[in-house]
Amino acid sequence: MEVNKIKVLDTFAGAGGFSLGFHLAGAEIIGAIEIDSWATETFSYNHPESLVIKRDISLFSDEEILSTFEKNKPDIILGGPPCQGFSIANKKNGDLKDPRNSLFEEFLRLGRLLSPAVMIMENVPNISKAKTAEGNLVVDIIKDELSSLGYYVYHDILEATDYGVPQIRKRLFIIASKKELVCPFPKPTHNKDGNYGLLRTPTLWEAISDLPKINAREGAEEMKYSLPAATEYQRLLRDKTDKVFNHKAMNHSKRLVERFSTMTWGQSTSDVPEHLKPYKRNSKEISEKVYDQNNRRMHPHKPCHTIAASFYANFVHPYVNRNFTAREGARIQSFPDWYVFKGKPTVVSHKLLQREGRMDEKYLCQYNQIGNAVPPLMAKALAENILTEAFEKDDKK
Repeated sequence: MEVNKIKVLDTFAGAGGFSLGFHLAGAEIIGAIEIDSWATETFSYNHPESLVIKRDISLFSDEEILSTFEKNKPDIILGGPPCQGFSIANKKNGDLKDPRNSLFEEFLRLGRLLSPAVMIMENVPNISKAKTAEGNLVVDIIKDELSSLGYYVYHDILEATDYGVPQIRKRLFIIASKKELVCPFPKPTHNKDGNYGLLRTPTLWEAISDLPKINAREGAEEMKYSLPAATEYQRLLRDKTDKVFNHKAMNHSKRLVERFSTMTWGQSTSDVPEHLKPYKRNSKEISEKVYDQNNRRMHPHKPCHTIAASFYANFVHPYVNRNFTAREGARIQSFPDWYVFKGKPTVVSHKLLQREGRMDEKYLCQYNQIGNAVPPLMAKALAENILTEAFEKDDKK
């Protein structure tokens, strides 16, 4: 089987970082299933040849799944079912920490119906330590369920910096293969020091220093470059495009900009002068609650801390008095500059929407989509390895 003929279906697809890695490795992304409107729009825009379905996967009947993919069956199914908490709506029976009572069951159902050669699931590393109420390891249940479908199952926690991503980010990957694999996971290609014969992982500044220089309240959704690429990583992510997208800075207040101006590398909101600390809600009184992890100024000459879904409030630019733009986050995640994120840059917090009964306004903004994604270069390393291990070796026999 030729690599470029291997077909991939992405479930719980988000903005498509996992798929993008497989696309960059030469696979064909035949489709994606995602419930969020803005994430679906992002995926569709960047993967125009794919069948992108905006729908709750649990509402697909078996017959619909089979009829949709019967003429274009996937060889690989990807997925990051949201297992945090392991509970979904209307599940009133059983252990809510059991993945079989979660959307993981829908991932399994696709495998049962479509029987791909490989299934790959990703999630937070803590899943490997999580236990059900009965004391059973969640990861063991997941592996047993996949084994029951006839797969050899492997799991490991991979570190993004090992694959050239300028970000400290660990993810759990579970690989299920119809064929027994000798080396299911890719070997590191990079490390932070560039020793032991490996390449050196780019630093934060080596990742973003060529992006247009903007202050708070500046920038745009589409801009021309103002500087040439200065590093190999920057040249890789520019990838022949002459524009940069989603590079709009947050509309910070003067007081917040002043607060940031007092911070040095490694410092956060808890380190600023007392008069510049956050106010209590709807008050001019200084809050007694200061969150140490909020608005930390990143060190330019190290890989960045983990880009989370709410990273717009997590990090401060190493040299400019503002938070990261969505594009800077995308660079740190290893998305190429041509990859455009749709929807608004930010939205009102989901907790507030729930409190006010406005859940119809709940969408994944650009920052959420970027922070939730599997870093594409990490996914590409995983893809290149699995395409060789699970497919190419059969051709050589």
